[in-house]
Amino acid sequence: MKVITKEHVTHILSRDNKPCEAIKSGELAVFETYDCFTNRFIPEGTDYYNTPKMPGNPATGPLYIEGALPGDMLKIDILDIETGPTGIVMLGPNSGNEREFFEKRVIKRVPVKDGFAWYGNRIAIPVRPMIGVIGVAPEGEGVSTITPLDHGGNMDCTQIRKGVSLYLPVFAEGALLSMGDFHAVMGEGEIEDCGLEIEGKATIRATAVKDFYVPWPLIDTGDKWITIASKETVDLAYQAAARQMYTFLTEKAGMKEEDAAMLMTMTGDLIICQTVNPTMTVRMEFPKRILWEYNKKA
Repeated sequence: MKVITKEHVTHILSRDNKPCEAIKSGELAVFETYDCFTNRFIPEGTDYYNTPKMPGNPATGPLYIEGALPGDMLKIDILDIETGPTGIVMLGPNSGNEREFFEKRVIKRVPVKDGFAWYGNRIAIPVRPMIGVIGVAPEGEGVSTITPLDHGGNMDCTQIRKGVSLYLPVFAEGALLSMGDFHAVMGEGEIEDCGLEIEGKATIRATAVKDFYVPWPLIDTGDKWITIASKETVDLAYQAAARQMYTFLTEKAGMKEEDAAMLMTMTGDLIICQTVNPTMTVRMEFPKRILWEYNKKA
């Protein structure tokens, strides 16, 4: 099993990035990652103003998957996510819904132990590890790891977690998968600049899938299908996520158009993933149970 260490860092997802490792389709790999601040605030006594400035969201990779070609989907089974012992949460004047109340950057270190994040050593928050940045090389020019688009990237979706399968469209030979920006826990919407940012390690299986293609990220949680859209505004993102689900249900799942729309409005959920990145991210969730019952023979 290939282990990709966190020294293999990129800040741009691009077809021009040289792979640091390669695996065959269907093999396992481990990605070791920095937190989104390249771990520079973990040592006691450091703060935003006395540490060297570095680019945000370092992503480990890219990994070349043999047999993955443009027009395929890359299926990424997330088998495990481990986190480090210290998370970082930050507020500041440049991002977040309450940014006008914080003239300077404020940083807090939060210990993570025994399945809980200990805020102030008295508030125990159950951890829900997730991958904030995960993406392949986009079509065309490279894209910053801060920006999410149809190739994935900084989607900050809480459902990109242990036990799910993430599908990403392949735009370049080998897909060139990278990931980073793990969170120990994050509220839906990521409204105040960041989640509990943390270093970590993810074990994944990457498989090139033929004869199944959608041009945007898709998640299979086992009991739900989830479409993910990132656009310039939340309004555009929710409209795109809903249209993606409608397209998936009618073109891939075999639903009639009116049935898809009616069942979406009765049983589908639109959820904001993040509101702080250059493009906003919204997901739509649809229960598989509805599909199973819909496709039962009368």
